[in-house]
Amino acid sequence: MAKEVDIFGAALQDFIDNKYTVDIVVHSSIAEDDIIPIPYLFRPFEEMPVIEQRALSLSKGTILDIGSGAGSHSLWLQEQGLDVTGIDISEGAVTLSRKRGLKNAVHSNILEHKDTYDTLLLLMNGTGIFERISKIDDYLKHLKTLLNKDGQILIDGSDIAFMFEDEDGGFWMDTHRDYYGEVTYSMSYKGEQSSSFDWLYLDYERLAWYAQKNELNCELILEGDHYEYLAKLTLT
Repeated sequence: MAKEVDIFGAALQDFIDNKYTVDIVVHSSIAEDDIIPIPYLFRPFEEMPVIEQRALSLSKGTILDIGSGAGSHSLWLQEQGLDVTGIDISEGAVTLSRKRGLKNAVHSNILEHKDTYDTLLLLMNGTGIFERISKIDDYLKHLKTLLNKDGQILIDGSDIAFMFEDEDGGFWMDTHRDYYGEVTYSMSYKGEQSSSFDWLYLDYERLAWYAQKNELNCELILEGDHYEYLAKLTLT
């Protein structure tokens, strides 16, 4: 079996090596191709969206930054004197975040991680890691095992219902999917292409419903101007 292409790892390393010439291209099941500007992944705190800034400011104790990428969130937390660990499925991203100075960085799938923390941080559409609506329960049950007694999950998400509205106010969706926020992506960079992967955009009301189902309190912390939100989940 061929090794999966590490698109993020390659792009991040090119940026650090001053070989940045093109951005990552994102191919989606619901929209035209888009790009991820690589410099954006290295943004300082001052250039982060308000939701990310609020989540970072609410982080406390021992912290696990899930999907840590280039390490920008983790590094800011570390600079504040907090005990933070970054975790990512991109080996290249983990290696690069260590080079940038992140003391604790783990290359792993979150479902295989075992330690416990006071704060679990899931940003840049953190609900995406749930993949599909049918997998939310599995992920929430596992995230609960990573929480200390008085711990918290800080997660952002986005309701993309607006993308399926017709001009006459109607609503359409792919009947082969269980929920309109289920999206299939792949990425390409400098001639290499990743395998397809599932990503979930989840509206707040459904997140709250699944949280309650899994014995988690859910609090809406902040709403943005483009259907995005920040939520805090805690053990009941």
